[in-house]
Amino acid sequence: MSGFLAFQNLVTMVLWAVFLALKVWAFVDCARQRPDVFPAVQRQSKTLWLVLTGISALTGLLPGLTLGIIGIAGVVVSLIYLFEVKPRIQQVTRY
Repeated sequence: MSGFLAFQNLVTMVLWAVFLALKVWAFVDCARQRPDVFPAVQRQSKTLWLVLTGISALTGLLPGLTLGIIGIAGVVVSLIYLFEVKPRIQQVTRY
């Protein structure tokens, strides 16, 4: 049984590291964007996205929250930013 617990702990730590990297990436990328671009792509404000991704990144610092509802919500917020908001920003800022 201890082998299973060790495997479970390993999986949890790997997920924690991956989710933390994802959350920090979303926050840092959001912080680097110009504030005027967010309304231009109809995606709220930079301040709101900084707060959401920042809270997400902070919750990622605690391994115990990784697979809880707060940790998963943080992953969802980060994924929405990275795959919905960021591509639209890139389209606007390329020109």
